[in-house]
Order: sequence, then C-alpha cells, then structure tokens
Amino acid sequence: MSVAIKANRLTPYMFLAPAGIILIFALLYPIGYMIYASFLDWSPSQRIGQAEFIGFRNYVNLWGDEAFRESFWVTIRFAAIVVTLEMVLGVGLALLLDRNIKGMAMLRTVFILPMMIAPIVVGLMWRYMYHPTVGIFNRTLKNFGFEGIPWLSDSTWSFIAIVIADVWQWTPFIFILALAAMQSLPRSALEAAEIDGANEWQKIVMIKLPLMMPVLIVTLLLRLIDAFKVLEVILVLTNGGPGLSTEILALRIFRTAQEFQELGEAAAMSNLLLMMLMALTIGMFAYSRVQEARLARQRAAVEKDAD
Repeated sequence: MSVAIKANRLTPYMFLAPAGIILIFALLYPIGYMIYASFLDWSPSQRIGQAEFIGFRNYVNLWGDEAFRESFWVTIRFAAIVVTLEMVLGVGLALLLDRNIKGMAMLRTVFILPMMIAPIVVGLMWRYMYHPTVGIFNRTLKNFGFEGIPWLSDSTWSFIAIVIADVWQWTPFIFILALAAMQSLPRSALEAAEIDGANEWQKIVMIKLPLMMPVLIVTLLLRLIDAFKVLEVILVLTNGGPGLSTEILALRIFRTAQEFQELGEAAAMSNLLLMMLMALTIGMFAYSRVQEARLARQRAAVEKDAD
C-alpha cells in the first residue's frame, strides 16, 4: 500500500521530468555559459577554452565606459516612456471599446494589426515615413506651410521617433490583455455599483481598475521586459544614432559582439541586463503579492463587519 502511495506521489514528477531536463539544457546551460564567458577576454577568433580568464575586469571596464552608461540611461528612459504611454493608451482604448457597438469586432481586429507585423518591417515602414523629403510626415507639414522635422538626424527627434514607432506597434498588446481582463470582470460588482448610483468614472476607478490590477501588473512586467530588449526597430530606424542618443543596451550588446568583437564584454553587458530584469520582475511580483494580501485583508474585514 505504501509503495502505491509513493508511486502516486512520484507520478507528477515523472511527467515533469522531460520538461525539466529540456529547461536545464535550453535555458540554464546558456545562462551559465554566458556568465562564464563574462569573466573571459574572448574574441570570435578563439575557442572559449583558449580565452584568457580575467575575473571581473569586464564588469569594471563597463562601469568606466561612458558609452555603456549612456546606453544604460537611454534604455531606462526609453522603457519608462514607451511602457507608460502604452499602458495609458492600451487601457484607455480597452475602456472605450468595452461596449456593444456595431462594427466593434472589426475595429478590434484593426487595432491589433500593428503587433502582427515583423519588427524589421515596422522599422522600414517608419523609416520611409520619417524620410526628410518624401516621408509622409514632412510632406504633410510642408503642405501646410511648416518646416520639415529632422526625425532621424536630430538626437531629440530621433528618440521621439523610436518611441512613436514602439508605441504604435505594442499598444495593441496592452489593449488585448486589458480588454480580456475587463470582459472577465464579475458583472455582479458592476451591477451593484449601478444600484448604488455610481457613475461610469466611479465604476472605472473604484471597481474595474482595482479588479484588473493583477492582469495589468503582469502586462506591465511583460512590456517592461520586452522594452529593455528592443533591437530590430531601432537598428533599422537609427542604428543607435545620431551619436548614442537612441542606442539602448540590446543594440550596444549586439554592436560590442559583432562590430567590436568583444564577446566577454558583451556577455558581461548581457548579465547586467539580466540581473536588472530579474530585480524588476521580483519587485513587480512582490508588489503584486502585497496588493493581493491587502485586498484579502479588506475582504475579510468587510465580511466580518457584515456578520
């Protein structure tokens, strides 16, 4: 009898074992390889076993590298701006379109089209639209008697250009998840609020957004992680220029490995980016847990008062 019980307890682990083995080789091994490579002075002409072990020199060099620090702050600024804009626009569109209107299904389909386009195509498309002479933006401005904007040749406007392109492509992602979360809300809570005389704005602030918060936190986390890794669109649009005004860390890592052929330093950058994203993820989940615990205490207090 005890043998059968033990076998039943081990059964789930037996089913999970193949996936666990694949995870170890497909995820943990590359991460370990990258961590080891970050302690080496390694170039593409060498095998990893021939590279010189230099300890933490790559990490020390990075913090003294002005180009790396500039790319780091460009990444922080870019991720903060695009994710904030996308969350506001995505949730706002979801609130606006969460109603029965004729043709709404078609409109929702149109909204999600940008995220279906390959990043390289998005970069080329926006590059043509930002063209100083034949681009649609400058041609429209000139038709109305205004001067053209140096979209890709000025550091400030280049940063704005990549923000616009990213917001255009990924706001639909926020919109889809926010709309799905909104449509899964319990109707009883909304009906109770209507009976109590709550207007539409009060229902949004006091009921819809708090109930959607777990989904919104996960959505925010996913977009933040992805915003730190944007590469193709910026590579096609500006290639990090003018200067380093649009060079985010992912592009810096790519150029360090491909152009400068410093694989050890590129691995060290990747590790720093990974640690930053892990800290961000842990912080977001900790905040989510605190919020869930607070809501649980509030529900318990309400039920106690009702008794």
